[in-house]
Amino acid sequence: MESPGPGSRDEATTPDAKPEGAANNKARDEANAAEHKPKGATTEPPSRPPRHLGLWGIVALVAAVAAAAYGIEHRRSDETSIQQWTQQQAVPTVAVITPQKGDIDQKLTLPGDIQAWYEAPIYARVSGYLKMWYFDYGAHVKTGDVLADIDAPDLDAQLSAAEGKLRSAESLVKAREAERQFAETTYTRWKDSPKGVVSEQEEESKKADYGNAAAQLNAAQAQVESDQGDLARLQALEGFKKILAPFDGVVTARETDIGALIHAGGGSGPELFKVADIHKMRVFVQVPQQQSAGIHSGLKAKLHLPQYPNKVFDAVVATTSGAINQSSRTLLVELHIDNPDGLLQPGAFTKVEFELPGDPDVVRIPTSALLFRERGTEVAMLGPNDKVDLKPVTLGRNLGTLVEVVEGLKATDRIINSPSDSLATGDQVRVAGDSGPSSADVELGSK
Repeated sequence: MESPGPGSRDEATTPDAKPEGAANNKARDEANAAEHKPKGATTEPPSRPPRHLGLWGIVALVAAVAAAAYGIEHRRSDETSIQQWTQQQAVPTVAVITPQKGDIDQKLTLPGDIQAWYEAPIYARVSGYLKMWYFDYGAHVKTGDVLADIDAPDLDAQLSAAEGKLRSAESLVKAREAERQFAETTYTRWKDSPKGVVSEQEEESKKADYGNAAAQLNAAQAQVESDQGDLARLQALEGFKKILAPFDGVVTARETDIGALIHAGGGSGPELFKVADIHKMRVFVQVPQQQSAGIHSGLKAKLHLPQYPNKVFDAVVATTSGAINQSSRTLLVELHIDNPDGLLQPGAFTKVEFELPGDPDVVRIPTSALLFRERGTEVAMLGPNDKVDLKPVTLGRNLGTLVEVVEGLKATDRIINSPSDSLATGDQVRVAGDSGPSSADVELGSK
């Protein structure tokens, strides 16, 4: 019987060999080794891997799953921390202040106009040409000083005619007087004649002649009086050829010159001169209605003029208009001040500073704390638990960077300075300076 070939022996000796991959390679190596063994030698089966290697594989797989779960949970924790930090940073940080109490005496500064004690524009009462002027701008004049002369030839002619007319009327009066005396004598003689010498008709005729003569005399006398009136009027106008100063003062304007045509009448053209009495001055101030209650006669005030920055003038309230102007809602106040050295000038601007009695209920806050909304002016107050509470207020005087609040606030209230326009009642805020979360409080990937 023939011995089996190598192929048969390989198939017989390797029943557990794997058909593919590394197992096939290992099987071939074992077959080759068997071919080179001496005949009669037996073939050993291949060795299997140790069991503890599978256990380590399972442990590694569990460790990998645990590491992945830990990473996912850690990432989720970081996301939660970031979300909390973002929400905390979204709460606005605000500065909180308290209102200040108003001063005991309130200072009210308003613009004012200085006017002369008396000021008169001077116009011509007669037409003609300016013959000569004698005082110029800034000249000090006394009452009755001749400022200028006017040449009025038309007026002179009218005056001469009126004088002639009056003389003619006076002559007529004398003639009418003679006629009346003759008529009176004739009537008396006829009236006293014995009865039967003259008829009653003739007597009545002489009586009528006497009455007519008396009437003509009265008419002539009336004409004389009329002519005297015309002459007096023209003589008065003749006196207006000299332009006189109406009172002691200073010439503040001269709007004419020699040879200029002068038109009679006031207000129809520029004044010839303007004279102002500046020994004492009037100051006019428009006080807002809200502050007018503290203004009264005798109240003292200080004047500050830009041309005298280091000088203060003292004035006193003389009177008020007693009524509020409907268009401006202000009270007109007049102050008086002496001007012995003439430093104050008519038409000058001045700042008038009143000292009014203070109101203990009035508080002051910065203008930056105000909110201007559709419902009016409001402030953002800090309520319990740092919640915003918008409250309407009524404002008083504007003091520049500060403003008075006459209603709506107390000195103990806490208000937010420079609030955001987006703040609303109930919003949560954080007060500046309080301990709170920051970007350093949350570390990404903390342990």
